[in-house]
This record gives sequence, structure tokens and C-alpha cells, in this order.
Amino acid sequence: MNDAAAARRRLLVATTNAGKMREIAGILEGLPIDIVSLADVAGVPEPEETGATFAENARLKALYYHQATGLPSVADDSGLEIDALDGVPGVHSARWEGTDYAAKFRKIYQLLAERSAQRSPARFVCRVALADRGGIVFEAEGVIEGHIADEPRGDLGFGYDPIFFYPPLGRTTAELDRDLKATVSHRGQAFEKLRTYLASSLVSKASVQARRRDGTVPTGDV
Repeated sequence: MNDAAAARRRLLVATTNAGKMREIAGILEGLPIDIVSLADVAGVPEPEETGATFAENARLKALYYHQATGLPSVADDSGLEIDALDGVPGVHSARWEGTDYAAKFRKIYQLLAERSAQRSPARFVCRVALADRGGIVFEAEGVIEGHIADEPRGDLGFGYDPIFFYPPLGRTTAELDRDLKATVSHRGQAFEKLRTYLASSLVSKASVQARRRDGTVPTGDV
């Protein structure tokens, strides 16, 4: 095995959401890591997300999957906060009002109409946590501000994307292609920060490994 192959590490991205996995894999593309998802890890049940915040849930999931698999594990918790609904659906975004997003959208529009707040300010929030070596080694946050669209539009995204309007681009996030969305989205922001951390970390480790081979660093040093 050559040095490049030996230096590659597997990184578990703790999601079963195919759309989210595509976004994350695109952002991390080019790093010397092999990305695996929960679909590649058999027999690991999902943890109960008991955190009161996005950050708590991201840490909980990252640590859980790291301990269960022994792999460096990155997890995110994200959701939509709607001001006129007091932040709902928030940390409960994935399971709020079931899993049928068309039904979720109808419920949101109904609640907003009752409050005469159809274009309520809203934001997507994403917290990312990376667990390795028995603990959390990195965290990041991304936020994108916008408002609820007049009606669902676009089919390029997933989740709440069709009803989230992003004023600087005049489109919903479901109308943005993957590359453009990665530059502005909450998840794109958070995972770009993770990418920067991983790139720096991997370069540092490669440097230490090279110096060890040259005999200039004691093998006990990190």
C-alpha cells in the first residue's frame, strides 16, 4: 500500500438522508478521506435525540456513532426556525407534524395565515460536531436568514427547502443547484468550516508521519 492510500481515513457521516449525504459529500470532495454513511454501518440503532438545542443533538449523535463504530464521526442537527411561530419547528424539524413534507408545508401555511404572518422571517440553522479519539474535537455552526415563500417552489433541494425564500438570490433554496446552495446554505457554511478543519488536521498528521519516517520525531509524539 502506498503512503497516500495508507494516510486515508474513513469518516462516518451520521445520516441516512440521501439528499443531505450528497450535499455533504460534495462539500468534502477532494479531501484524502473515504466518506461512509449510516447505510454502510450495519446493526447500529439510532440514538434518541434528547438535546434541547441543535448543538446538543449534534454532539450527542457524533459521540454515539463514534463510540458505536470506532470511526471518526460527524453529525449535524439542523432545522427551520420561523419567527412568527416562536421558532417552530426548530429542533423538532425532522419529525414535526410527521414525515410528509407536503403536509408539513400545509400546516405551516395554515398557522401563518392564522397569525396574518404569511412571509414571516425565518432561518435555517445547522450545528456540526465531529467526534474522534473519544470526544468532540470540532464544532461549527451555519445560519442562513430569509423568509417563508408565498408557496412551495423548486425541486432541487429537500426537506423545507421549497418554502424557504432567500432574498439575496430571489429564489427558494430548492431552486438552487448543489454548488450554489453549498456556498450560501446553513449546512454549506458549517461543513465548509469542517472541511477547513479536516484539511488542516490531515496536513498536520501527514507532516508528523513524514517526520517520523525520517526519524526526526519520536514515535510517542502526536
